[in-house]
Amino acid sequence: MVKELDCRGLACPAPVLQTKQVIEKDNPASIRVVVDNEAARQNVSRFLESRKFQVSAEKKDRDFEVTGRRGDQTVLPDLPPLVKPHVERKKIVVMVATDRMGQGDDELGRRLLLNFLKTLKELGPELWRLVFVNNGVKLTVEGADTLPIVQELEGDGVAILVCGTCLDYFHLLEKKKVGETTNMLDIVTAMQLADTVINI
Repeated sequence: MVKELDCRGLACPAPVLQTKQVIEKDNPASIRVVVDNEAARQNVSRFLESRKFQVSAEKKDRDFEVTGRRGDQTVLPDLPPLVKPHVERKKIVVMVATDRMGQGDDELGRRLLLNFLKTLKELGPELWRLVFVNNGVKLTVEGADTLPIVQELEGDGVAILVCGTCLDYFHLLEKKKVGETTNMLDIVTAMQLADTVINI
């Protein structure tokens, strides 16, 4: 029997949180979650995949039906989403909530932030997550001067998390070119697991 969950009209991260609650409470073999925006579709799909469900999504009028199915032998993972076993080292999360650094001249602020992102490589393997929220998501889209730098960091193994609600607000979901579209649950989890959080 498929567990049904209607999350239309709910803001991030409510669809993911409600899906998580149902899975932990009922442990269904199949679940269908109805959402009403692309960011929620991506977030719920990725969450279900992290819980070892086989995921499919179908557009129905203005809504999306995200269906997750798993076999009887599937065991829920012990680790929260986004956590992968690796050699123990300090974990640094950098939160980027702006498309410029500091107050004053906007052009100078954009140059400073560009240089900041270029310099992040100096943190080495301790740089664990780079999270973009609010105006910061504009640094991850097509045409952004910062895009090649962020793509290079991702290529070096840094997880790039881009707020889906923010992309949707700025109508940039289709223009994102790097990282995973994420939700506030993943962001809070990353901050909780980090040894250091740097806010920009």
